Amino acid sequence: MRTALRRGLTAEGMEVSVAADGPEALRLATTGAFDVVLLDVMLPGMSGYRVLEKMREQDVTTPVLLISAKSGEVDQADGLDLGADGYLVKPFSFLVLVAQVRAMLRRRDHAGQQACLRVGALEIDRTSREVHWDGQPVTLSPREFGLLVALASHPESVVPKDDLLRMVWGEEQFVTRNVVEVYVGYLRRKLSAVGAGEVVQTVRGQGYRVCVDA
Repeated sequence: MRTALRRGLTAEGMEVSVAADGPEALRLATTGAFDVVLLDVMLPGMSGYRVLEKMREQDVTTPVLLISAKSGEVDQADGLDLGADGYLVKPFSFLVLVAQVRAMLRRRDHAGQQACLRVGALEIDRTSREVHWDGQPVTLSPREFGLLVALASHPESVVPKDDLLRMVWGEEQFVTRNVVEVYVGYLRRKLSAVGAGEVVQTVRGQGYRVCVDA
């Protein structure tokens, strides 16, 4: 189902990352780097309910659409009470799922939740996908933008290469950790052009981080 949904949503023009279990889903979701989270209730390692509960405990307000084979009113009420924005029962129509996702995106855009990330002089508008450094525009490709959002969502925290690979590239085949290094280089060059070359820093042997005081 993960593969089918990723292919279908990608065909609808969306950038999709996937997680195979609850702990990985929580790690990705708490970055705040996503516009919508589709969350299956029955996940190995940690249930979707628990993932959702921990997301809300950490003040992650990303809209969540729960997917479950449980059709009972109590199950649906429990999910909504935990902070889900929608609940879809299996088997479901892909067209209905896409419609619900787009409705959540519209509500999010209207509310402006998590629309703008600010790290020092760095401003990232996730709705318009625009980046500015000290008022100067920085033009980024979709991958570079996704990489910067993933890092800026955790300022001063080190984000491992493997996590960046999952967040930005998902389950794309033949993509290796070296690709992350290449795109970090692209990103740094574009930031350097506006005087922000030290914003993205390498922590040797661990990963990368966005520095607030750069």
